Amino acid sequence: MRLRSLAALFALAAMSSGPVLAQQSEVDRVEDVIVIARQAQVPIWEVSRGDRSLILVGNIRGLPRDFEWSPTGLEAATERADRILYPPESRVSPADIIRLVWRGRSVATLPEGTTSADYLEPAVQARLEAVMADERNEGWRTRGFFLLGFELMNDKAGFRRGGRDAEDAVRAAARRARVPGEAVGFVRGDEIVDNLLTQPPGTYAPCVTAGVGAAEAGPEGFVFRAEDWRARRVPAVIDNPLDTALGQCWPWGDPEIGPQLRGQWLTALSAAIDQPGVTLAVAPLRLLAEPGGVLDGLEAEGFEIVGPEWRTD
Repeated sequence: MRLRSLAALFALAAMSSGPVLAQQSEVDRVEDVIVIARQAQVPIWEVSRGDRSLILVGNIRGLPRDFEWSPTGLEAATERADRILYPPESRVSPADIIRLVWRGRSVATLPEGTTSADYLEPAVQARLEAVMADERNEGWRTRGFFLLGFELMNDKAGFRRGGRDAEDAVRAAARRARVPGEAVGFVRGDEIVDNLLTQPPGTYAPCVTAGVGAAEAGPEGFVFRAEDWRARRVPAVIDNPLDTALGQCWPWGDPEIGPQLRGQWLTALSAAIDQPGVTLAVAPLRLLAEPGGVLDGLEAEGFEIVGPEWRTD
């Protein structure tokens, strides 16, 4: 009889302590995911408020050929997360592409009778001419600034899209583990085309100015950027001339599209941190760590942030 009573009391105690044990298990699971994620060779922050946590992964697009970094910890953390947040998507239709091709001349070239010297400060124009001195023709002088900025980054600063970055690793791991994910927002194709076709010619002058700085730094800057990202030297990435140029050019440097993208990220992250479980968000590093960026904003709102130093001072 005593044994039965003891067993009943033990069962009752176990039942009454169930929620506490479950809660503790949830907290431990969050901490485990964060510890695992930090083993990856990428900048990762934990943002917390009370018992709610959000993992922010700072990503860069464009890595040198044969560049190696270890995604193992990030992949393992992704498989243990409850949900993933990805960058905004563009929804471009065939009609949008046809329209852009049909009207593309207004994007590809400056207005007739004008050159880059009509829109750039004299000192910047002089630097641009020095960078472009080895060009075989003078076509760059009338090139639309939207394209000229990318040409400076690609042809002179060595930038290339591609390479398996943090977003690629997270997407692959999430597919394998069937972890649900969603983009934080989207930009409609007609908005993108309207934006490109109607912007004044000098809108992307800051992009060209920053592109000149990236070109002056040379292709080594592309390699240094990736190495600093792998080593979690966040301020060095933010100060890198090439990364600065990428932030000044389309889409982030666009006066209409850029704020829209930032707003979508801030809205999604604010909502995600109040959800139960673990949310892992893979976001552009500059968006997170630039002065006045997401991390600065979250810190100002009283969130606890644990991770590599991001301030550039």
